[in-house]
Amino acid sequence: MIKTRKFQQLAKVEEAQEILRTLGLPAAQQNDNAGYTLLGLCGVGPDDPWSAAKRERRTISKGIMDHMRDKFGRKIAENTRETVRRQALHQFVQAHIADYNPFEPGLPTNSPRAHYAVTDDALAAIRTFGTPKWKEAARKFVDEHGALTVLYSPEREQRKVPITLPDGQEIRLSPGKHNEVQKAIVEEFAPRFAPGSELLYMGDTAKKNLVVNEKALADLGIPITEHDKLPDVVLFDRTRGWLFLVEAVTSHGPVSPKRIVELEAMLKGCKAGFVYVSAFPDMAEFKKHAKEIAWETEVWLADVPDHLIHFNGDRFFGPRKR
Repeated sequence: MIKTRKFQQLAKVEEAQEILRTLGLPAAQQNDNAGYTLLGLCGVGPDDPWSAAKRERRTISKGIMDHMRDKFGRKIAENTRETVRRQALHQFVQAHIADYNPFEPGLPTNSPRAHYAVTDDALAAIRTFGTPKWKEAARKFVDEHGALTVLYSPEREQRKVPITLPDGQEIRLSPGKHNEVQKAIVEEFAPRFAPGSELLYMGDTAKKNLVVNEKALADLGIPITEHDKLPDVVLFDRTRGWLFLVEAVTSHGPVSPKRIVELEAMLKGCKAGFVYVSAFPDMAEFKKHAKEIAWETEVWLADVPDHLIHFNGDRFFGPRKR
């Protein structure tokens, strides 16, 4: 019975290592320590299916290391905490598998309340492991967020997506379909439908806050501490007083009614007119998400950049009433 139990524990760790390998983690984050860390992060025990994985607040000591010890009989050395943090969780955050302090943003680095949680996107993929849906779910995750093996590769620089900002500055985004859409938003959408606008914010799949004009955001009454909740691209047209809140949609994330409620609560101190835009690479991707899109918002397709699809409302293309 003891041997059978040990076999179950080791088999589950090997599954965790396979998940990390498929989601693009480097070899150093495919070892047994990383496997145990993923299991602790997801709250999955030896007898649990991966569909039971949960997004919960997990500290290193109480949440993850206790899970290793209690569920898997893992012996914990004195330096294990730092090993878990530096050689697993740091890379999980970079790979978009884990969020740092998602339930209490702004905690100081040395806070005893510091915690991690599996990201929503990683959780959706991980829950399919062991089912026919796993391969496609893993592929979508890597397409959306990139593989850390690529991020760490010297050849990565050659594959970056160059993008010219409205002020003429050129930056380079990490490779991936999502950032290709962001490039199109800045270079194709903005000149056509938000001419003369300022780019206040743009994220990157490898570096979340790539462009942040903190002063301009603060002047508009937008809480700087919450810019990780902003849409992928934020443009401001000073002449019309319009704030363009644009989501780049590849596998998830159009402007839905739920998203509007979240954004209007966060931006309640901003007096600008909000123009919500869901930007898709093409019609095929748009069709996948059409039912989720909120009324009185705009849809833009990168492969037909001269046109907009307006989702009803009392006027064509303007700020949504609040």
